[in-house]
Amino acid sequence: MYYNEETVIFFNGQFIKAKDASANLYSQSLHYGNGVFEGIRAYNTTEGARVFKSYEHYKRLKFGAEVMNIQLDYSEEELTQITYELLERNGLKDAYIRPLVTTGVDMSLLTSKETNLVIQCWEWGKYMGDKLLRVKTSSFQRPNPKSCFVEAKVTGHYTNSILSTNEAKNNGYDEALLLDMNGNVAECSGANVFMEKDGKLYTPPRGHIMAGITRATVMDLCKEEGIYIEEKHFTLEELKTADACFFTGTAAEVVGLQSLDDYQFPLAWEKSQGHKLMKLYKDEVLGLRQKRKAS
Repeated sequence: MYYNEETVIFFNGQFIKAKDASANLYSQSLHYGNGVFEGIRAYNTTEGARVFKSYEHYKRLKFGAEVMNIQLDYSEEELTQITYELLERNGLKDAYIRPLVTTGVDMSLLTSKETNLVIQCWEWGKYMGDKLLRVKTSSFQRPNPKSCFVEAKVTGHYTNSILSTNEAKNNGYDEALLLDMNGNVAECSGANVFMEKDGKLYTPPRGHIMAGITRATVMDLCKEEGIYIEEKHFTLEELKTADACFFTGTAAEVVGLQSLDDYQFPLAWEKSQGHKLMKLYKDEVLGLRQKRKAS
């Protein structure tokens, strides 16, 4: 589903066919998980393909490379230009984009001096679908922020997400919700969480979570629309008294929850702030809000 015989990728300075690319089996990324990646979306707008918040995504990619001591000698502008050309070469306007920076051959635990950059893209619907989610509280916690850089999208960190997703799916749920080391709600396996109570929204603060770009966008939308939003820690018990709940992420966009464990969120999704923000977010990524502001 991700590529075919004609798919083009960007690999170490060149546009090549995906089928012609190869990876080294002695790569430090493969053995130890020392690599960084991003998830970005392009949308088909009235003015053509629009890569949403490309600069912010590539800034985070460069941050991840920096904290992991990985050399990445591309600017955000260069990476954005490459991305638009890649979309054009693949004939895509609605697409998911996956930049990946891997490290080379080195069996030591010092970062390899060799760096590989690949950017791929493919058509991909909303990662968690459109239906309301049945969510399970995971037995796994989010990593202690003193053990790693939790705000960097490091490839090895996502074993935590795989473990929690497998557990949820194997128990008949759609997704997993993880707590932090202090027992507070952190995020789901691959998206941030927002709780609605009495028309107000709350989301966990940065520190134990991935500082999502979709999360930040939704918070900006709240401020523009006069929706109360507060960053604060809250417990699982508090979340199970909420009126509604939703997840946000580049792959998932905005998706509502039906239930958490045995708790059913009582507010109809169509009447929630999350549903309103889902529509506002879609207008935002398509550039429709900016057009209305300008007119």
